[in-house]
Amino acid sequence: MSDLRYLPVPDGLVGERIDVALSRMLGLTRSAVGKMVEGGKVSVDGLEAKKGVRLEAGQMITVDMEVRKSAPAPVVGMDILYDDEDVVVVNKPVGVAAHTGPGWDGPTVIGNLEAAGYRISTSGPPERQGIVHRLDVGTSGAMAVAKSELAYTKLKHAFKERSVTKVYHALVTGHMDPARGTIDAPIARHPSKEWRMGIVAGGRRAITHYETIEYLPGATLVEVELETGRTHQIRVHFSSVNAPLVGDTFYGADEVKARQLGLTRQWLHAVELTFTHPRTEVKTTVRAPYPDDLESVLEKLRNPVAG
Repeated sequence: MSDLRYLPVPDGLVGERIDVALSRMLGLTRSAVGKMVEGGKVSVDGLEAKKGVRLEAGQMITVDMEVRKSAPAPVVGMDILYDDEDVVVVNKPVGVAAHTGPGWDGPTVIGNLEAAGYRISTSGPPERQGIVHRLDVGTSGAMAVAKSELAYTKLKHAFKERSVTKVYHALVTGHMDPARGTIDAPIARHPSKEWRMGIVAGGRRAITHYETIEYLPGATLVEVELETGRTHQIRVHFSSVNAPLVGDTFYGADEVKARQLGLTRQWLHAVELTFTHPRTEVKTTVRAPYPDDLESVLEKLRNPVAG
């Protein structure tokens, strides 16, 4: 069955060969696109395209997506929550960075996807191609990566304009009072504590909304929505109201309690992403289940062993 796609030539791809351009726009390999062109599945302004033709401004490409890329191999240790020709959303595990960078030579989201055969957008700095937003190494959860150039452009803009809804669940120390609220406090590099962020007058404005999901012994499970996206925002904001994330000893959580719960990182998970799909413009929501280490902590608190 035919599945026609109508694609205006992006300004950034004017002058490119059609197979190169479509490879970037659709997230397919150049060989796969070449087969589509040779099979008469691609036209430009209504005329069947030739493989070597170069694109001009204002042209419209029509693609019959009947020939599709074969499914990539499974990504080891990282679940795929959503995948199409434009976007892949992963459930990023703790201990995996979004991309390579100074001081980090461990596993990355991009590296894992590429090793499994996923095509990633080539837009952005070389080490961050396809990256439209990031999660810290120590934070798990839903993270979107652009596969096509269209997705990179539109999603990057959407995150910058804060039109993407990012929902986190966090387990914080103590019982939050009030049960629902907003923390509005500026964040910047801590003036005296190296590698830490802090509440600093004159810092960048940061706004965190929260609502209680469940009260537990000595802790509160909260749902958090960020209005801004500062480094370590959730961790810093809850620490500033004497409710550091359970396990987050970097920002003041009880080390003994963390050991008792078997927690080696902050209890924080990016549970949901809602974005407007860059091609279909359909509102898309992707949810990420809790990983085993965070689920285990909740079970221990809900079912304490009788002394």
